Amino acid sequence: MRLHDRYLFRELITPLAICLGGFLIFWLAFFFAQEIETVRDAKLHFWDTIEYAVALMPSFLVLLLPCILLLGMLWALSHHARHNEITALRAAGVSLWRVCAPYFVVGLLAVGVDFALNEMVAPACVKWSDEILTRYVKKPSDPAAKTRFVNVGFRNNRAQRMWKIGEYDSTSATMVNPNVIWTSPDGRQHQLKADHAIYTNETWVFYNVQQFAETSPHADLVQLNDTNQLAMPEFDETPGQILLDLKFSDAQGTLSSRSADIPLEDLWPYLRQHPDLSSQEAAKLYTKFHARLAAPWTCFIVVLMAIPFGAHSGRRNLFYGVAGSIFICFGFFVLQQVSLAFGMGGHLPGWLAAWLPNFIFAAVGFFLTMRAR
Repeated sequence: MRLHDRYLFRELITPLAICLGGFLIFWLAFFFAQEIETVRDAKLHFWDTIEYAVALMPSFLVLLLPCILLLGMLWALSHHARHNEITALRAAGVSLWRVCAPYFVVGLLAVGVDFALNEMVAPACVKWSDEILTRYVKKPSDPAAKTRFVNVGFRNNRAQRMWKIGEYDSTSATMVNPNVIWTSPDGRQHQLKADHAIYTNETWVFYNVQQFAETSPHADLVQLNDTNQLAMPEFDETPGQILLDLKFSDAQGTLSSRSADIPLEDLWPYLRQHPDLSSQEAAKLYTKFHARLAAPWTCFIVVLMAIPFGAHSGRRNLFYGVAGSIFICFGFFVLQQVSLAFGMGGHLPGWLAAWLPNFIFAAVGFFLTMRAR
């Protein structure tokens, strides 16, 4: 690492720290104004409230990290430009791309941090915040912490198996009044009814079972012998898979949302379990999937956009950088929402809808940097 690389990196750390601190102070003020009713209803104590604020903070940082990086970059670059430091480096034969190499490294690091926060830290903190809110006041009907489902259905398309469940508890992996219908390789339909079922030793065990089967394809179902207990190792559905499917099938939950708010660890298994989704559901979920991958790269895009806006020579004050960051963030947000809406509506392929804002702003940043003098 050259001397000027260390200098530029060191000069960037201070604006980033100040911007991060400023946004956190703003968020804390917003938190206490917005969440005071929630905290009071949950009867949280002082340290519980602090813990709840810490649990919500990663979700806030995921959204604001690109803005913090952009504003910090514009601040640092405007300072260097006012003192003609970038001009001096370029006059010494260092290209603008090479001058900004430390910024690209910071942008790539921010991509990794944003991805880790979004996929690992934030989902865990959401569960943590739900646990805090139910620490003194139990809310079993809260959909965010829902573990018990009543009168639900689950379909395993690969195995051609349909489950109808009177009540399902994902915590204990137990079912009440399960009804399973499937088709055997010879084309005959089978049905299993039971009082309850338990998942144990990686096998579903049914109790007080009634079995039905067709004598030949498309014939009437005939009742077979009843049994008190029946293990079905051929039923390969795990409690985790069933819970994931129930969450996605919730009409008021995942699929109704237009934001890219589903972790990849949930999205990817669901897409693999359901290769024959309807075109509408496939458009929504594949757009969400690619949006989760594209979102962290916004941090690198803002580096490309900040260079031409902040590296111009001249004695510009900080307000120019602030105005530029607001303009860039607003333009990117509008384009992102429009693009995601087209993707979830099936008017654009999911990958294109998710990555299009990144492609456009990266191309604009690259073009403007090439033209920078």
